[in-house]
Amino acid sequence: MSVFTVARLTFLEARRRRLLQLVLVMGIAFVALFAVGYYLIHSQGRFAMVGERLEVSNILLLMGLYAANFLGVVLAVVMSVDVIAGDIGSGAMQTLVTKPLLRWQVVVGKWLGLSVLLSVIMTLVSAALVLVAWIISGYLPDHLPQGIALMVLAQLLVLTVSIFGGTFLNTLANGIFVFMLYGLVFIGGWIEQIAAFAGNQAATNLGILISFILPSEAIWRRASYLIQPTFLRQLNAGPFVTVSTPSPATVVYSVIYVGVVLALAVIVFQRRDL
Repeated sequence: MSVFTVARLTFLEARRRRLLQLVLVMGIAFVALFAVGYYLIHSQGRFAMVGERLEVSNILLLMGLYAANFLGVVLAVVMSVDVIAGDIGSGAMQTLVTKPLLRWQVVVGKWLGLSVLLSVIMTLVSAALVLVAWIISGYLPDHLPQGIALMVLAQLLVLTVSIFGGTFLNTLANGIFVFMLYGLVFIGGWIEQIAAFAGNQAATNLGILISFILPSEAIWRRASYLIQPTFLRQLNAGPFVTVSTPSPATVVYSVIYVGVVLALAVIVFQRRDL
């Protein structure tokens, strides 16, 4: 058995639990609801200028992508919260590691399988939302591939932390750990934005420091910054405009973060007494 075999088995396990079917149904419902709302607002709205129409189109799409990003975080936790801890608790892990399979292959294989699955789901949902916006209003956001890629990266950050937590926590404790951690950085992101708007450098630095704990929220803000039209960024118009924009270095840090946390998960799991 290899890493790719474990990844394939992880994917098959998700299908056996009917997770894929549930995600498909709920994803279609989410996109359909967004399409109805987008159409009603866009068709019945009265816009004095082309710029207003563009701003509304962008805000509506960003609202949909923001909701998709949040649901992706929830999905990342739900899919991975018991992928290690659950197998340990049920005794399945003891059987798995007694076969010619190294422990690091188990961790990396499960991470790879869930990462591919989550990336495909997030890409399809995000692309569907953009397609709806384009069909109804003819609007296409700037830097779309980069924006969707960053959204996927934000989900992979949460997924990796959840798998890491599963190597030393039980399922319930791991779920609480990941959601509380995400809540902390979510609040930190708003502290940074409000403080930057108010010109409070100390509070802004505090928000930036908190984002280093888990940079998923910072990555989302970077994605939303790229997706917005240039003139809206310059005008600071709209509720999704980021006053304090994460730099490209945040993306590099996030990629390194995923690698380091995954390596820590392997180290902790190798030392754990099953």
